[in-house]
Amino acid sequence: MARRRVYKIRKRKKNRRKLLLFLVPLFILGLGASAYAASIYVKAKSVMDDSYKSIGTSDKRKTAVNPMADNVSILFIGVDDSTKRKFNGHARSDALMLATFNKKEKSIKLLSIPRDSYVYIPGKDRYTKINAAHAYGGPKTTIQTVEHLLDVPVDYYVRMNFNAFIDVVDALNGIDVDVPYDLREQDSKDHKEAIHLKPGMQTLDGEQALALARTRHHDSDIQRGERQQQILKAIMTKATSVGAVTKYADVIQAVGNNMETNLKFTEMKSFLSYVTSGAGLNIETIKLKGADNYTDGIYYYKLDEASVEEVKAALQKHLNVTSKDDPNGSADSSSY
Repeated sequence: MARRRVYKIRKRKKNRRKLLLFLVPLFILGLGASAYAASIYVKAKSVMDDSYKSIGTSDKRKTAVNPMADNVSILFIGVDDSTKRKFNGHARSDALMLATFNKKEKSIKLLSIPRDSYVYIPGKDRYTKINAAHAYGGPKTTIQTVEHLLDVPVDYYVRMNFNAFIDVVDALNGIDVDVPYDLREQDSKDHKEAIHLKPGMQTLDGEQALALARTRHHDSDIQRGERQQQILKAIMTKATSVGAVTKYADVIQAVGNNMETNLKFTEMKSFLSYVTSGAGLNIETIKLKGADNYTDGIYYYKLDEASVEEVKAALQKHLNVTSKDDPNGSADSSSY
């Protein structure tokens, strides 16, 4: 039974791209804006100006937020919209991660949302996999779907493709990751078993890191999300190290070539304070529990309702917001 399930998942997910380049644009561009040379500042601003695309204020906010003063959230969307696949921006999302930022605590909560999660998609009035939201309506529909699921405002989005992930890791001269098991995985050009990794702590280049991030041969969606979070932390640790300063120009270029966001350059710089707070990066990873489910022969990840409610409460508390449907919201919390 287990072997049959693994086979089905392998066949179904063969060409999937799992992307991890989420918080990196914020910190790299923020650091670049205040780093060692004016030329880096100019490059960072140029990249942001080229990548900017407004989609309006969150439907769950009464007024626009200011990340310099307010708690905010960012949805990171990973897609494979490469020339080879010819999706032209209409691909399903391959990875979703929601980050909430608490300005007073200088803390971050990081939630991976399994791409096969069975959810309601507003605008389409249907239940299906959450990764379909991007195919239906890009970042806007994806944001509305996540807001409906978690009952928190999504203030910003950063959409990246897998080229950015590879290029950034390579620009940093690799990242240090503890590989949990022996694996053979295809590379970004779909060459079968082109990447072979053995267990243990090691420095991975971009292709190797992507292979570890996207493999589906050994564990569940939840464990995969935890592995992605581990790789993300490795990228952030390397990117914010003193030795990475001279690499910022290359990293900024890699990000800018493969990014779309509704964050303005001045807003991007405000996240620098989370890196320079003096206590290091304060990141808590959380997860949505659930179970595998097959309906009419189609695989879904059925989210556990109690887990969803726990995550909702944690994110609302971290953002210091209450649902507009909650009559007992605290006096110092803002309702959307």
